[in-house]
Amino acid sequence: MVNRDGEVATLDDPVGASLRGRHAHLARRLGRAATYLPGVATFSAVTADPCSQEWADLARLLGRGEFADMFSCAATPPPDWEPLFVLEGRQMIWPGGSRADHPHGESVTGVVELGADSVPEMLDLVARAQPGPFWPRTHELGAYLGVRDNGALVAMAGERLRPPGWTEISAVCTAPEVRGRGHAARLVTALVARIVARNEGAFLHVAEANTGAIALYTRLGFETRKHVTFRGFRTP
Repeated sequence: MVNRDGEVATLDDPVGASLRGRHAHLARRLGRAATYLPGVATFSAVTADPCSQEWADLARLLGRGEFADMFSCAATPPPDWEPLFVLEGRQMIWPGGSRADHPHGESVTGVVELGADSVPEMLDLVARAQPGPFWPRTHELGAYLGVRDNGALVAMAGERLRPPGWTEISAVCTAPEVRGRGHAARLVTALVARIVARNEGAFLHVAEANTGAIALYTRLGFETRKHVTFRGFRTP
């Protein structure tokens, strides 16, 4: 595993670290500001102590009056950036070891790969289950897995942010009519196994109000690393 103490700090800026690294091909940049290409993700990044020029560059990248999703970035934008939302959450990490070592590991039977041809179904499931942001090109961020019931996609989860040595699990969702059947646990289990097999650390983010998801991730073996605040703004 790579989630050693000296390498966990990269998770303090998962968006920026992803945009500078494995997601560089999906990034737009101006100066030290960066954001994802349209249709991939809305997350943006500045440095830990951004100057006014960085905020100006990010505003130029996004455009006038556009959404700036700063994710868990703690930096304060200029006063003319309109606050849109504040959401309390937490970052959870897989502490190490393999899936096989975990006594509560669920079977991954029935999990299938989802590709570009599955995007319409994925978007429909997201609209019904509302796990959080997911766009037409979000599947390009990493591998996505699903569960089908009589051919219909009823659950999915995938890989999102990719800071060095880590992969974030995201878009964990299940159709309302089939909840309670263990689909989310199977999907997260399968993704952790893949990530661990690559000698990477698995992590995820969850809203503090989503107590059911926090309980599930805790039961599967994830531990809270830190509490975070997600924030969104509108550019001047």
